Amino acid sequence: MASLLGAGALLLQGLPFHAQTRADSRATLHFASNSNFDAAGSYLPAAAGFNLADVNSPAQVDSLPEGVKGLVWVGQCNGADAKFQDTVRPFIGNEKLFGFYLMDDPDPTGQHFSLCTADNLKAESDWIHANVPGAKTFILLMTMTSSRTPSFKDTYNPANSHVDLYGIDPYPCRTELNGCDYHQIDRYVAAAESAGVPRDNMVPVYQTFGGGRWIDDGGGRYVLPTASQMQQIMARWDALIPAPAFDFAYSWGSQNGDWALAGSPELQAVFLRRHRNPIALNKTN
Repeated sequence: MASLLGAGALLLQGLPFHAQTRADSRATLHFASNSNFDAAGSYLPAAAGFNLADVNSPAQVDSLPEGVKGLVWVGQCNGADAKFQDTVRPFIGNEKLFGFYLMDDPDPTGQHFSLCTADNLKAESDWIHANVPGAKTFILLMTMTSSRTPSFKDTYNPANSHVDLYGIDPYPCRTELNGCDYHQIDRYVAAAESAGVPRDNMVPVYQTFGGGRWIDDGGGRYVLPTASQMQQIMARWDALIPAPAFDFAYSWGSQNGDWALAGSPELQAVFLRRHRNPIALNKTN
């Protein structure tokens, strides 16, 4: 997970949420990454209405409940080599497959993580499009600057990578802010759009973690949003990206000694209510 910085105004202002949010345009698929299955193989995020599972094997896809699809983790970025093809082939023809999560925070410079070129992502995405009809490809973008002034310049977009969908992940709730900077979401969306990612290709990423050993790029720590703060985060995203292919809660399970969605009945209730009745949730804002 990339470290980010948020600053600025702490109040949500100036967006006509009710006018721009419609039940018939809201994402119908909802993804929460990490720790999706218990020891018995049960899909845990279903309890909060999530229906796009974080999977890494055909057996997990086959086990998904009715109405739930799988987003397969790949995480290679070496092009469509033999290992990549061996990873993808077992999922071909599976009716529960949604697509492939090619990379998390790919780095086009090699300065922060292993080098991941746009050409390698393009080769992988092209191979999937040619061999797995209907499957979507997805990456989670990493800002190359601070979260105060995010930039995705010279990273990845549909033109240079042929990837279908791009996760945009401002995490606005931090200790140094004594709350949440909801305008950080606007800045990230504008930066991605400026880098050539159309809004129709963006996937909203909601902050559902806090505490633990994560340190943000403002020198503070991330804070698990309250129910009220989560509703503000959702409303901000709804105004900017009203009809994404899916939305993404990071994270269902703890990744770094943090509190996450799996351990927060309060936040699970917010998501379950939203997934069942999106209009009703927005009327509380």
